[in-house]
Amino acid sequence: MSDFNTTRLPPGALQGLRVIEMGQLIAGPFAAKTLGDFGADVIKIEPPVSGDPLRGWRLLQDGTSVWWQVQSRNKRSIALDLRAAEGQVIARRLIEEADVLVENFRPGTLEGWGLGPDALLALNPGLVMLRISGYGQTGPYRDRPGFGAIGEAMGGLRHLTGEPGRVPVRCGVSIGDTLAALHGTIGVLLALYHRKAHGGAGQVIDVALHEAVFNVMESLIPEYDAFGVVREAAGSALPGIAPSNAYRCSDGYVLVAGNGDSIFKRLMACIGRDDLGRAPDLAHNGGRVERVADIDAAIEAWTLPRPVAAVLDELGRAQVPAGKIYDARDIADDPHYRARDMILRQTTRDGHEVAVPGIVPKLSATPGSLRTPAPHLGGDTDAVLREMGLAEADIARLRALGIVA
Repeated sequence: MSDFNTTRLPPGALQGLRVIEMGQLIAGPFAAKTLGDFGADVIKIEPPVSGDPLRGWRLLQDGTSVWWQVQSRNKRSIALDLRAAEGQVIARRLIEEADVLVENFRPGTLEGWGLGPDALLALNPGLVMLRISGYGQTGPYRDRPGFGAIGEAMGGLRHLTGEPGRVPVRCGVSIGDTLAALHGTIGVLLALYHRKAHGGAGQVIDVALHEAVFNVMESLIPEYDAFGVVREAAGSALPGIAPSNAYRCSDGYVLVAGNGDSIFKRLMACIGRDDLGRAPDLAHNGGRVERVADIDAAIEAWTLPRPVAAVLDELGRAQVPAGKIYDARDIADDPHYRARDMILRQTTRDGHEVAVPGIVPKLSATPGSLRTPAPHLGGDTDAVLREMGLAEADIARLRALGIVA
């Protein structure tokens, strides 16, 4: 695990970019976190008193979620009541000087506060506005409430997770939210490039949770359209590609991806089944799919009496892609993760040292970095307001009214 030191950090690729984040929980804040990791100045607007609900999610350390420490690093927090007229005035002033606005409220919320795209783009024609919502800003479902889990269901993912004939299951993380966030981040970078390279104006990026999920669903719709095939859950197998599955060992499971033609022959030689490796009907994927049950049975007959480590060692020598199914402890202990700075240690605002994920992708000249830990609620309110030119008396008055905190 590596420590970070801001005195040694090169400038980030997005240094000088000002981002205003109005998001909460996962999708919007994950997009802003990604921009912040690469040098953007991210000012997160939170409601006074309560703050972002993510502060209280899952496991808490001194009352604050350790998830918050990841999601809100490299951000500044201003506690501002956006429901108050004066709070909206301050928000407009912040947005007027910003490059990017990130929000993930239900459609119509910003418009109700006088902060919709028409008003903001008139105020700041170069503004890039990322809007993430359950169903998008248009269409018959736009006003429905939507969370990542619902987007995963509507996008087709939940139907494919789990064992055949069993209830569909979560993939274990909020993948719908993070997929939407990454699509939103791509949209922001595209819009910024257009603005700079082509002299274009700002624009609105509309990301729906279910569409972000649907975009990674491979050949789901072409297969249905061309053949009437509805892809079904297949457990740990990769349907239509063989062999690729999880196989039992004496002390756990190992994933084996032996679906390349030459890899398959090496795999069969490794497990002592050259008869399968040399079989003409198994020389290509189509034939192997027809006999996938026989192939899977042969592989598991070899893995079952062996421990995972021995299986991985032998398959590694045979140049067959295989891997252990990692849990958090495996990741934390893995030397490859540490060698690539994928687990970093940071000190929180409350003085705790916590391990957090490293930064992806890795840029050679302008890499991302952990510059500041996640902020306290409203910890940067006064500093941001002073940067806007507000006098101390004005800040004190707004604080007394509860508009800022």
